[in-house]
Amino acid sequence: MGASFSLSFTDQDGFSSSSSPSLGDLPESCVASIIGYLDPPQICKLAKLNRAFRAASWADFVWESKLPQNYETLVGEVLSFVPEKLGKRDIYTRLCRVNTFDGGTKKIWLDKSTGGVCMSISSKGLQITGIDDRRYWNHIPTEESRFGSIAYLQQIWWFEVDGEVEFPFPPGTYSVFFRLQLGRAARRFGRRICNSEHVHGWDIKPVRFQLWTSDGQYATSQCTVSDPGEWFHYHVGDFNVENSNSLTRIKISMTQIDCTHTKGGLCLDSVVIYPSKFRERLKQRGYLKCAEPM
Repeated sequence: MGASFSLSFTDQDGFSSSSSPSLGDLPESCVASIIGYLDPPQICKLAKLNRAFRAASWADFVWESKLPQNYETLVGEVLSFVPEKLGKRDIYTRLCRVNTFDGGTKKIWLDKSTGGVCMSISSKGLQITGIDDRRYWNHIPTEESRFGSIAYLQQIWWFEVDGEVEFPFPPGTYSVFFRLQLGRAARRFGRRICNSEHVHGWDIKPVRFQLWTSDGQYATSQCTVSDPGEWFHYHVGDFNVENSNSLTRIKISMTQIDCTHTKGGLCLDSVVIYPSKFRERLKQRGYLKCAEPM
């Protein structure tokens, strides 16, 4: 509505097409104060209105309010090179890209709309029981993973996956998920198909998920792995960060160690950490599996 109003009075460069006042006549500082209340995608759209909005959309104080509190620490942690005097909008843009670190086993990015920190830990960055024995596990290349490969379990008695990460998360509440799929997906003649040949044992006992943090937080839950052929985010638990100046160490585990039966046919992509409000997004898209607290 605001865009339509502005365009009816101004041309592309912000010059008035009539004697009436227009949005192009607003001082740049005033425009910057207004758009500071909008989210980043909206700011970028309004930047196309005229010169005043375009210039205001680059104001450092606008983008500093969108960046995480400890963005300088994040820049030093995940960006290999940052030019001097880089503007806050450019910093926001670079942090929104998927940045890889820790030997390629972890990726981190900011959500473009909210500035929330998101992280993904690859299957190769996790400790998996039996991963070195190809009778049990294999690393399989795939386009369905951010990391280009997944860990595929053919069959095993003792199922255990552990992970650990230490990172300066900004203050907030975060949710941890395992991204899993039953069955091995492939493409034939351009169509996605799923081979469920090795899928067995997951309906007998649930998988147990656990989460620990360095400041004493703990969560545990359980869930039956189900619905072959689709990737789901299995919710492990939540943790809270209050201090932006310290590192938060997180340990995660997923186990099913009942040795009365084997289990197999599972694809393990990654562990993902999102701001907790993202759970609703996953739920709406049908990607969420909520475990039951224990």
